[in-house]
Amino acid sequence: MSWNASNVMDQRVSFISACIGGEVSMTELCELYSISRVTGYKWLRRYREEGADGLCDRSSGPHAHGRRTPEAIVDALVSLRRQRPNWGPRKLVAYLCAKQPGVPWPSPSTAGEILRRAGLVTPRRKRRRTPQTGLPLTEPLYPNHVWAADHKGWVATTYGARLEPLTVTDGFSRYLVALSATQTTRAGEAHPLFHRAFEDHGLPDVIRTDNGSPFASASVTGLTSLSAHWTRLGIRHERIALGKPQQNGRHERFHLTLKEAMTPPETSQTAQQRRFDLYRQDYNTQRPHEALGQKPPGHIYRPSARPMPARTPEPDYPAGSQVRRIRSNGEIKWKGGLVHISSAIIADRVALIEIDNDVFEVHFYNRPIGRLDPTSDKLQPIPQHQPEKGQFQQKL
Repeated sequence: MSWNASNVMDQRVSFISACIGGEVSMTELCELYSISRVTGYKWLRRYREEGADGLCDRSSGPHAHGRRTPEAIVDALVSLRRQRPNWGPRKLVAYLCAKQPGVPWPSPSTAGEILRRAGLVTPRRKRRRTPQTGLPLTEPLYPNHVWAADHKGWVATTYGARLEPLTVTDGFSRYLVALSATQTTRAGEAHPLFHRAFEDHGLPDVIRTDNGSPFASASVTGLTSLSAHWTRLGIRHERIALGKPQQNGRHERFHLTLKEAMTPPETSQTAQQRRFDLYRQDYNTQRPHEALGQKPPGHIYRPSARPMPARTPEPDYPAGSQVRRIRSNGEIKWKGGLVHISSAIIADRVALIEIDNDVFEVHFYNRPIGRLDPTSDKLQPIPQHQPEKGQFQQKL
């Protein structure tokens, strides 16, 4: 039988005192304290070897665990973590399994415990998540279906300019299509990046962005020189709702990962771009991605079947529409007067398609950009509840 759990130490001390006194035999003492003789002799032996400290409880765990992770595996895991401090246990184990498939690498949970014991795990502060709401957006179903583009928040540099990287990822494969060490959000810096991306990878069906520069403007059409160029190439520009960055959550999550390639920034823009190029290569070909079954994005991504055209195609407007060319001030002539359309598409042709009695919808290529009606002499926005013509099927 065991000791009375309410005052174990007091009973052990009393038992040892009676044993040392020698007035009662061990058999009688054990019967009195309701313990076996084996237990009685055990506590007496501990007291004689260690004194009062020997009466304290000890761990019942084995001295040597038969399933303990070999030191060589622990060392390899810890070494890789120090090389890749931003990789978690799942990525580390997936990477090691791919490099040495014959080694019995531990499970991610065991790897996490090994890293914790090595002091390589910092508790993560719990983030408050905003529930996803807003307009439905296109669900990427294959590579190049939806690209996401955005500027990472800027940081100061030692070379006297801001670093505000422009990033482009493929929504289906998470492939990092482009990464540029841009200094501003101006269209002049963005155009060359997208031109190279289109030449290297082909054209996507959709590009999703926020509503900031250089992707969108505050005008009725929302067009910028960059988004107008996408429209000419047959790319649909999809914008998230105002104040809803979670609608571009995959890309926002990538920006957290990107910190490792820009903290701290390099000493020149050229050096920073070189670092970004190496990071992009590593991200696409080496870094396991949890959403892809721990495969790198490059294992999933394939170039687009739509190559970058040598010449910008001309718009194919429906027969019967009224075609106008945008003047140098962004206006068109309509009903004897001038109406401003957009300064982003000067010299382009737009089509006026009658959708109701004397109400016309203005189209730029296959994109409706506004309405003209006899009650106003200005371009009016298209009601948001009406989808754009030719819009891809969307998934709620």
